[in-house]
Amino acid sequence: MTIALRHFDPPSLGDRLRNTQVMTRPLMLEMIDKACRRFPSLGQSERTARLMRLIEAEAWTDAALALMELELPLWRVRRIAYDEGEWHCALSRERELPDWLDAAVEGCHGDLALALLSAFVEVQALAAETPRPSVPSVRPVPAPLYEPLVCENCG
Repeated sequence: MTIALRHFDPPSLGDRLRNTQVMTRPLMLEMIDKACRRFPSLGQSERTARLMRLIEAEAWTDAALALMELELPLWRVRRIAYDEGEWHCALSRERELPDWLDAAVEGCHGDLALALLSAFVEVQALAAETPRPSVPSVRPVPAPLYEPLVCENCG
């Protein structure tokens, strides 16, 4: 686990989001502190400045979307739906795939910003659990004369 995510506790953050009724500035700053790896390293870029302006304006949904754009550049919002008093938000890396093929990550809450952040925390938890080799693995390219062979009685 990286040093930046040592204090990242997805179950604790997920519980905190589920038990919160409305988004607050201290909660958003705690989310940035505990669940974000890129935000501190970017310094004062235009994107981080925009996010801080959204937080100051208490534009929570826009701030949640800006945070996801900053922290999860490969993930996109696949679906936002409101059903029986709760917002359901799905994030996906392959949103062009049909629903039944996609491995979307979902979050739900009565508050839209908190539903988005719940999905965000789930994605961050997946990223923290996934082991990453120091050297990426690449399949070797077969030789141009390579031809697969099927043999039922080999040996």
